[in-house]
Amino acid sequence: MGQTVRIIVYLLAGVFGLCVGSFLNVVIYRLPRGMSLVSPPSHCPACGARIRPYDNIPLLSYLILRGRCRRCGARISPRYPAVELANCLLWLGSAAWFYGCGMGMVAVGCVASSALIVVFCADLETMLIPDSAVIVLALCAVAALLLDVFGMGTGVAWQDRLIGMAAAFVFFALLHFVPKLARREWLGFGDVKLMTAAGLLLGWQSLLAAVLFGSAAAALVMLPLAFAKERGAERAFPFAPFLAAAVLVCLFFGQNAVAWYLGLFA
Repeated sequence: MGQTVRIIVYLLAGVFGLCVGSFLNVVIYRLPRGMSLVSPPSHCPACGARIRPYDNIPLLSYLILRGRCRRCGARISPRYPAVELANCLLWLGSAAWFYGCGMGMVAVGCVASSALIVVFCADLETMLIPDSAVIVLALCAVAALLLDVFGMGTGVAWQDRLIGMAAAFVFFALLHFVPKLARREWLGFGDVKLMTAAGLLLGWQSLLAAVLFGSAAAALVMLPLAFAKERGAERAFPFAPFLAAAVLVCLFFGQNAVAWYLGLFA
C-alpha cells in the first residue's frame, strides 16, 4: 500500500509540475512587464492570435506545432517547453527527495523550485526579479522553518535558518549599498531580497555553499564575456540566475555538500 501511495504521489507531482510549468511561462513573461496574469488570455506575441486550449498542452503542443504559432508560423521560444520540463522534473525530484519528511516538505520543495525557476528566467530575460516570486520563496522558507519546529522538516535548526537570513541580508546589502558610494552598482536590491529569503530557506551552512557555487558559476561564465566586451562599453550581467540555480541545488543537496566539505577536515 505504501509503495502504491508513493507512485501516485510521483505521478501527481509530474502531471501538476507540467501544468504549473505552463503557468510559470505566463508569470515569467508578464510579471516583469507589469502585465496582468489573467488578462488578456494566452496569445501569440507575434500576431496576437489567442492560443486555443488544444494548442496549450504542456510539451505536447510545442512538439506537434514544431515550435511555431499555428496561425502565423512565428517561432515559439524554446524557453516554454524547457520551463515546463524543468518544473516537471523538479516537482518529481521534490516528491522523491522530501517524501520521507512528509507531504508538507514535498509541497515546500515543489513551490520553492517553481519560484526559483521564475527568478532564473525573469532575471535572465529582463534583468528584473519579480517581488512576487521572492515573496513566495520567503513563504516557503517560513513553512520549512515551522515544519522543522514540529519535526516534519529536513532537520535544519530554526536558529540556523534565522542566522542564514540575517547573514544573507547583511552581506548582500553591503554588496548593494557600498558600491553606490562610488556611484557604481555591483548588485541589484532584488538579489538582496532573493538571498535573504534563501538564507531562511536553507540555513546558514547551506547558504554558504549556495553563495560559493553561484559565485563560482557566475565567474566562469561572466568573466570571459566581460573581457570580450567592446572597449569602453559598460555591460550589466544578470547575477540572480546563478544564485537561483545554486539555491535550487542546495535546497536538495546543500546539507550533503556541507557534510562532505567538513568531512575533508575531519
